[in-house]
Amino acid sequence: MTILKFNLSQPTIIDHASLYLLQISNDFLESPTDTPIGTLPEFHGLQASLRLGINDFLSHVNLGERTIKGCLEAYSCKHTGTDKKLSLSLEYEILDYLGKSSDTESSSPAEFLCSRSSRKTLVYLVLTLYHMYPDYDFSAVKAHHFFTEESWDSFKQIFDAYMFESSKEWIEANGVSLLESLYKALDEVVKLAECDIYSYNPDSDADPFLERGAIWSFNFFFYNRKLKRVVSFRFCCLSNLMAEGFLIDEFCNEEDGEIFDDMDM
Repeated sequence: MTILKFNLSQPTIIDHASLYLLQISNDFLESPTDTPIGTLPEFHGLQASLRLGINDFLSHVNLGERTIKGCLEAYSCKHTGTDKKLSLSLEYEILDYLGKSSDTESSSPAEFLCSRSSRKTLVYLVLTLYHMYPDYDFSAVKAHHFFTEESWDSFKQIFDAYMFESSKEWIEANGVSLLESLYKALDEVVKLAECDIYSYNPDSDADPFLERGAIWSFNFFFYNRKLKRVVSFRFCCLSNLMAEGFLIDEFCNEEDGEIFDDMDM
């Protein structure tokens, strides 16, 4: 669903992606295999309308001085022909990193990457980032420092704290909590009981998720290994003052310097 440092020397690397990440808009894969299936009536019913309803709602939640934005996206992980090049490149990058790591650093982050299953998961997550942000060249070795394994409870704690006001807007319009609706939408696609949940938290000065005027941003990935599906959930808070084009510099010379006195900076 971003890296401390970006290597922009290969801006077209996404054109050779090793994993075909098929973004699912109205249709989702029913089979746990990699074979895409056509239009499924059940996914155009409750779940699809629920997911689209969440995205419509989170496209712009105006809370006065700030706006909440979010997006729920589902992907199917599928290898195809020459698309394997990037995943192999990322795998080699990781193995090269492991080879250069000191054997005495048993508690280093490299320990996590010794597992082939962990490396495969990391590659899937990084390729999802490539699909979401093709203008960036993500490094698997750097990215793994910013992925954190989460639980539903830890996700819920963050969601409840930062989406409290938005959730009140949703429940007034829909009669159920936003978190409950989100849970249902996620569970239909990736079966949350079988999911690994990850957050991605790079430094803010190198975060493609952050838009101009963003106050905070969170990025979560729900990965079902068996179904080979990833759902990304991004949500952030934007300053309406910045979004409307107000620049702090324009106020520096104002005689009335109290314009920011009551703002929570």
